[in-house]
Amino acid sequence: MTFRRGSGLYLGLLGADSVVNVALESCQANPVMASAPIAPYNSSPLGNSSSPNASRESLKMEPLADVAMLPGEERVIDKDIIYICPFNAAVKGKVFITNYRLYFKNTDSETPVILDVPLGVVSRVEKMGGASSRGENSYGLEITCKDMRNLRFALKQEGHSRRDIFEIIFKYAFPLSHGMQLFAFLSQEKYEENGWNVYEAMEEYRRQGVPNSEWRVTFINKNYELCDTYPTILVVPYKATEEDLKRVATFRSRCRIPVLSWFHKENHAVITRCSQPLVGMSGKRNKDDERYLDLIREANGTTKLTIYDARPNVNAVANKATGGGYEGDDAYQNAELVFLDIHNIHVMRESLKKLKDIVYPSVEESHWLSSLESTHWLEHIKLVLSGAIQVADKVSSGSSVVVHCSDGWDRTAQLTSLAMLMLDSYYRTLRGFQVLLEKEWISFGHKFASRIGHGDKNHADQDRSPIFVQFIDCVWQMTKQFPTAFEFNERLLVVILDHLYSCRFGTFLYNCESARESNNVRVKTVSLWSFVNRDTSLYINPFYTPESSRVLYPVASMRHLELWVTYYIRWNPRIQHQQQSPVEQRYKELLALRDQYLKKLEELQLSDSTPSSTHLTNSSTPNAAMPNQHITHLQTPF
Repeated sequence: MTFRRGSGLYLGLLGADSVVNVALESCQANPVMASAPIAPYNSSPLGNSSSPNASRESLKMEPLADVAMLPGEERVIDKDIIYICPFNAAVKGKVFITNYRLYFKNTDSETPVILDVPLGVVSRVEKMGGASSRGENSYGLEITCKDMRNLRFALKQEGHSRRDIFEIIFKYAFPLSHGMQLFAFLSQEKYEENGWNVYEAMEEYRRQGVPNSEWRVTFINKNYELCDTYPTILVVPYKATEEDLKRVATFRSRCRIPVLSWFHKENHAVITRCSQPLVGMSGKRNKDDERYLDLIREANGTTKLTIYDARPNVNAVANKATGGGYEGDDAYQNAELVFLDIHNIHVMRESLKKLKDIVYPSVEESHWLSSLESTHWLEHIKLVLSGAIQVADKVSSGSSVVVHCSDGWDRTAQLTSLAMLMLDSYYRTLRGFQVLLEKEWISFGHKFASRIGHGDKNHADQDRSPIFVQFIDCVWQMTKQFPTAFEFNERLLVVILDHLYSCRFGTFLYNCESARESNNVRVKTVSLWSFVNRDTSLYINPFYTPESSRVLYPVASMRHLELWVTYYIRWNPRIQHQQQSPVEQRYKELLALRDQYLKKLEELQLSDSTPSSTHLTNSSTPNAAMPNQHITHLQTPF
């Protein structure tokens, strides 16, 4: 089932009892809601924490042996409560709060109703009703989540019964606002692979083919003195001196100078990224910046350098009033400026809010298409994809490009990483995609802490915006249009977004590399990639067919874009959905069967090669080609 613009819509809303099963790893079965995946190993049951305080608390708490706690996770409180389920009637049960999650399990029926929510997902906690409120279940708590759902709980009105649980949820959901550490720093999880080693900047640049006679590596930013939001290792034009870089930095917002993101091995065209020039209302010019962009153009003999400004033209002009601006034709005569009309972080935030309003808790089928259109979410997805296609096409044709928005850490990251995904098949592998995120998003300073608000109670912060969610949505759109081109599957994308919020891993914490280094993130926290790479089979696309030289050009048309139902509407149990398509399931079964036959064939070949079988082997020489024929047949792709 898909929601597609411009075509028929099917929603299993009338009496459907099927479940959106999004327990991606080892979550407990949950017919109402599920949470981010939980590792079942190296853990102890709730109530068996090794902490002395937790042991004392456990004397007052009921054991809950069917939930595996993470190493470092400790119970804080449990309480009888009523969950006001938006899909069914009110459900009586018990809620358990740890320093990592909120866990609810019903006690009033045989059919289990379970909530398992990492507290990092919580955006807002509010008291619902007062001591004098009338009506059943009118007194309690309302929890707004960052992952497209809200939770409501009711308690007894007498004796301020909600005070303790409100304060505890508020404290542990927003630890930074209470002088406490995020859970990632408390976790004691251990994995065989150190996910922090997935991305090594020099190794990745060498894979691309740099340094070379046109581009060089500079360590001018090794102490973050040139730009505190850039990584320490940068690649710049070979002819640019260190003094040139310092002078250019004075003319670029936040000192984010144009640096190389990707190098085309065949035609030597490049994708470079930066922030806006500081032109201002007076139309300032900087000869060093103009010459520097010319060095980028000259590196592969590009006739005209194309500058892709992600912003709408009117926004770029308005930014002049605050000292920013864009590259004018008079100053940058060998460059062509293209505006991509992608709106700012505030527009994207409001768009996702509107989308949440129409998908949670209920979906109104009769006005679905007009409601979806009014959110403009798919329009924004279209504009981001369209911009990335233009970047990829220009580079593929041999022309170098510069990409920027205002500060170069939101729309710029979307465009460069999507274009690189289209151009370079390595980034479409499971490992390569991890490298892409580490490189273009994490090391180059996308402001994850500001955009997501990890551990921060200020839910109305104007810096919050779903820029990274939007990027992952664009990747999902590409996987739908090119089902054999990506080694990873949809599950990986959902796991990444779940842990974008969970604060279980250190991967998406803080705004830039320098902040992560000063907080010792690589030493004190676990990388998400350690968790993912412990069992890569969970994230492999069985239809994947490697094609090293293929450039992907998705269709960025409203007719071809779909709402990502399995992410945005996964909490609604009345949406009929299969976690895995029958075709994919059958294909996996056939692959497993093939592996069995190959293993048996290998065993037969080994037994035939023993000395006692020499006579038999020699006598069967005329038919020796037969096993190879069977292997070829079994390996033929669908």
